[in-house]
This record gives sequence, structure tokens and C-alpha cells, in this order.
Amino acid sequence: MFTANMGAPDRVIRLVLGIALMALPLVGGAALASPVLAWGLPIVGLILAATAFLAFCPLYRVLGVSTKHQEQH
Repeated sequence: MFTANMGAPDRVIRLVLGIALMALPLVGGAALASPVLAWGLPIVGLILAATAFLAFCPLYRVLGVSTKHQEQH
């Protein structure tokens, strides 16, 4: 179905950033000042976390980018 196009460092960064964005409205701060941020940040975080778990980024596919190292035979 999906061909993995993300390497481990990329996945870890996306997962950490995704969790942080999902948690930001829960801990308060400037995100609560705007409903757009209060809803937008967790949605972006969820997308980042999902792409990290799937090891697939649709935008990478469109751009022809891959951060996954190729196996050597």
C-alpha cells in the first residue's frame, strides 16, 4: 500500500514534535488565546505522529524525497 519513505531520525523528530503540538493546548499558553491554534496545533501534531508511525509522508512522495536509507545487497 504505502512504501516507506522516512528514515528513523525523521520519524523520531516527527513523533516528538507531534506529541508536543498535541499537548500544547492542554498545558495552556498562547495556544488558548486563539481557537484556530487551540484546534489547529493538535491536528497538525496528529498528522505528524501518524506519518511517523506509518513511516510514510505523502508530501515526500509528491516531491520525490526519501530520508530512508536504501538497503545494500
